Amino acid sequence: MAVCARLCGVGQSRRCRRRQRQNQQDQGSDSEMDEDEEERIVGHRQADVGVGGGGCGGLESDVPTAGPSDACEYGSGHASSISFLDRTSTVPPHPQSLAELPPELLVEILSLLPGTALPNVALVCKKFRQIVNTETIWRRRCTEEFGMKDDLRKMEVGGVSSRDLYVKLLHPYRHILGLWQPDIGCAFQFALKYGGFVDGLFIIGWMYLPPHDPRVEDPMRRRPLFRIHMWESQKATVECMYGHKGPHKGDIQTVKKDEFSTKCNQTDHHRMPGGRQEEFRTWLEEEWGRTLEEIFHEHMQELILMKFIYTSQYDNCLTYRRIYLPPVMPSDLLQPGLFKGTYGSHGLEIVMLSFHETSARATKLTGDPNVPAGQLTLDVDLSRPMVLPDLEQQRNIEELSRLVLGVHEQVQREAQQQAKSNSATARGAAEGACGGDCAAEGAEADLDALPDRPVFSNTNNPPEAQPFVLPLGVMARNEVYPRTCRKCFYGTGLIAGHGFTSPERTPGLFVLFDEDRFGFIWLELKSFSLYSRLTDQLAHAHAPNMERFEAMLRNMQSWTS
Repeated sequence: MAVCARLCGVGQSRRCRRRQRQNQQDQGSDSEMDEDEEERIVGHRQADVGVGGGGCGGLESDVPTAGPSDACEYGSGHASSISFLDRTSTVPPHPQSLAELPPELLVEILSLLPGTALPNVALVCKKFRQIVNTETIWRRRCTEEFGMKDDLRKMEVGGVSSRDLYVKLLHPYRHILGLWQPDIGCAFQFALKYGGFVDGLFIIGWMYLPPHDPRVEDPMRRRPLFRIHMWESQKATVECMYGHKGPHKGDIQTVKKDEFSTKCNQTDHHRMPGGRQEEFRTWLEEEWGRTLEEIFHEHMQELILMKFIYTSQYDNCLTYRRIYLPPVMPSDLLQPGLFKGTYGSHGLEIVMLSFHETSARATKLTGDPNVPAGQLTLDVDLSRPMVLPDLEQQRNIEELSRLVLGVHEQVQREAQQQAKSNSATARGAAEGACGGDCAAEGAEADLDALPDRPVFSNTNNPPEAQPFVLPLGVMARNEVYPRTCRKCFYGTGLIAGHGFTSPERTPGLFVLFDEDRFGFIWLELKSFSLYSRLTDQLAHAHAPNMERFEAMLRNMQSWTS
């Protein structure tokens, strides 16, 4: 703060000036401060501080960093205007310090600083402390740092200042803003958003749910799970929103970086008068949009009951881990992001589509009793495009299987040859340089001897729109699918038994319809999944870089495995 203090006319401490003079003498500098200037600076400092005014009091310099329990007082009293300064005073034609600038210009300058730097600025002098308490500055910090788009002036009229909003709510809880995945991986994701001013101000945690099966084009459903509520200028409190009896006491605890937990302190609010049977029927209608009598398939009834039992056991305590939206790269086939997809009797699930060099990957954010969240549900090889035959042949499942399985067998042969090459190279390195070279040459010769890829997977660009129809015998939950597609690629999908037993990757066809829709034909299951982009705006959710995103994907698999 020495530089800032010098500019506003407060001056440096005696120790700083003594050290500066010593350094200047050692370097032979001719810019040593003379005694007259030093007396002038000290005089300015005394005038700014004043008698009993306290140039550095009332504002703590420590900024809260841990969480909701941190104290963070940014001075006493609020200044909604800058009338405490004399606007009619004459401004020097050539100001020698920041303190000589007009107050409205000082407000503009200080409002450019991050909110965490303002307490230190207020310690400079009394005038800066008064400027820092201006609501205009804190209003701008709430808008620029946290994306507050509401009219904060209405909130200030209601008794909550922008300074209190920043200090007591937004800054202490800044670490939980974003997109999260709970430890009941087969259920939901969460995004924290800001509430309104009707019954106080709050940050609210939304539970995002897919539309009712099979309406994949419908918007997402969301339900409040918890909120951090602030009334007027009081301390923010945590409330659980789960259940049917309104908000009740809850708690949030930061476990570690990018992880926190919520706990309900009044779980009786989650119970219903009719017991578990009424809770199940209510849950079924909310989650699936139907009653138990409308579900005739016995296997589907079993899956739904398993999901209810699994999710309901976590209704009073959940742990959340941060997830990121994938970065956008110029070479991406389409914009990555979140998509809703049909998964047969499991209903609709949410996947995250991302691109990694020559592959496109869809990772489950929600899951089911067979394949849990966090697993790689689709792995598409973008280096193996496929040109579809005419419509008549597309309707033949045997013809489509022949084309896809031909590519699949070639991929397996190349993988085997690559494994032999790696083994021979490692063995040659152990035996000596000559043996290693010979083994590598032999492996290269084997790779060169592989047959050329079939015509259907050549690199010629297919037309922008090609006719598309599902083969006969392939089941689709949603019969309303596009009848033209842009491109098709070979890929594999992950299937498993109950409890994620015997997982295996099975070949299939990835179909790109447009920027917001794609599909996948599971050959072994004779099933078709249609995916539609999730269009909700999720703030504070984008990955800072590709490395952080890929590390998150690796961690997701370990969370749910």
